[in-house]
Amino acid sequence: GWSLVLEGEDDLAGLPDWARSAAAAAAEERGLAGKYVITLARSSIETFLTFSTRRDLREKAFAGWTARGETGGDSDNRKIIGEIARLRTEAAQLLGHPTYAHFRLADQMAKTPEAVSGLLETVWARGRARATREAAELEALIAEEGGNHRLAASDWRHYAEKLRKRRYDFDEAELKPYLQLDKMIEAAFYTASRLFGLAFREVHDVPLYHPDVRTWEVNDRDGRFVGLFFGDYFARASKRSGAWMSGYRDQEKLDGDVRPIVVNVMNFSKPPKGRPALLSFDDARTLFHEFGHGLHGLLSDVTYPILSGTAVTTDFVELPSQLYEHWLEQPEVLGRFAVHAETGAPMPEAMLKKVLAARTFNQGFATVEYTASALVDLDLHLQPDAADRDVVAFEKAVLERIGMPPAMVMRHRTPHFLHIFSGSHYASGYYSYLWSEVLDADAFAAFEEAGDIFDPATAKRLHDNVYAAGNLRDPAEAYVGFRGRLPTPEALLRKRGLDAAA
Repeated sequence: GWSLVLEGEDDLAGLPDWARSAAAAAAEERGLAGKYVITLARSSIETFLTFSTRRDLREKAFAGWTARGETGGDSDNRKIIGEIARLRTEAAQLLGHPTYAHFRLADQMAKTPEAVSGLLETVWARGRARATREAAELEALIAEEGGNHRLAASDWRHYAEKLRKRRYDFDEAELKPYLQLDKMIEAAFYTASRLFGLAFREVHDVPLYHPDVRTWEVNDRDGRFVGLFFGDYFARASKRSGAWMSGYRDQEKLDGDVRPIVVNVMNFSKPPKGRPALLSFDDARTLFHEFGHGLHGLLSDVTYPILSGTAVTTDFVELPSQLYEHWLEQPEVLGRFAVHAETGAPMPEAMLKKVLAARTFNQGFATVEYTASALVDLDLHLQPDAADRDVVAFEKAVLERIGMPPAMVMRHRTPHFLHIFSGSHYASGYYSYLWSEVLDADAFAAFEEAGDIFDPATAKRLHDNVYAAGNLRDPAEAYVGFRGRLPTPEALLRKRGLDAAA
């Protein structure tokens, strides 16, 4: 229910036109025509924190964003989080495990909390060192501009964008017109066509739950029906935040040849009527990520519904989605679909090179905010008495122990950590994005080694062992079936710019 209402030009200082239009549309949706509203949807709040030159308003917005779930009243989650943690520990011990983390990881690819801790701590050390250097660079920029304040968490995105613009000579406001939602959807479909022979045809005779939802019929290269794909892309007041893939019907053969119905849900800012929706590069990456999950559901080829599609271990389920993100960043894809919303001109080659060169920019920040969340999640479920403590105090103690940089916060603070408290799927499992990133970096390297990002033989092994295989076999066995060996973390460290040479 929180929002930040902006009244006039002073409040809008620094915001590009597309951000103002999105804020005006959000205000109109809330009955505040003529004003501007920043909501807690990530695409809205992060845009404001990046571009607003009003430090006081950035502080107010950041405080609202990070305090979700601990402001008292009916939406305060602290007590129920403690109760959930206590019940999880009790259930695990009844089943013979010392902690919930031991129970939860026993049938995952990682197998043990020690294996997870080893990966997280290795990446944490590299990420924290990089983030410390990044913070020093941002502090220097503040001083150069005559600022008399230290770098705060509410400042990071703002000054990082300034530094990125200086270093790579482009900013998100310049980039966004080249990342139209419709074109990025086309890019995701094109990639699926090149890799797996899929064809997408938009249909308009399917019952839908909201007018914004779109539907595509999916067929394979032989014209056989694969399934239906729904896209629900825009934020609205009735929708929870975030982005996710879900299924209305899973593929299975137990009761005939049942074809899947898959949906991708996003929370992009809806443009004014008649204007194209424009995405940030992170938004475009999110679209590719969730479509990778969607393909995992659409391409499933198993008999039993319990093994279908994404019904795999948590630390393997992110492989198809995170791997798919790699194709967005390829010149062959961006060069074809990143075209200007007004002129239709392709993204200039110089800008494309800068975008790709900037991939490892601010990766210390990205690594730290994510890994801190994963470490808190693991610690919370490793401590049998964690539920007896105040969850915010517990979070603070963990962050002090690991040495959280002072100008940073977790990507998902405990009181609103939906991944681990809206259900048990990611409890003790938030690490799985990083575990899967080790897999996805190593997996994309297979295409690079083949000399073709759409190499047919590599794509077939990927299809047969990962996207179509559901939970037919142990994930380590499935990965070896695709890659010929288990993964190593070197490709991940290179991808994030955290290798020894960085």
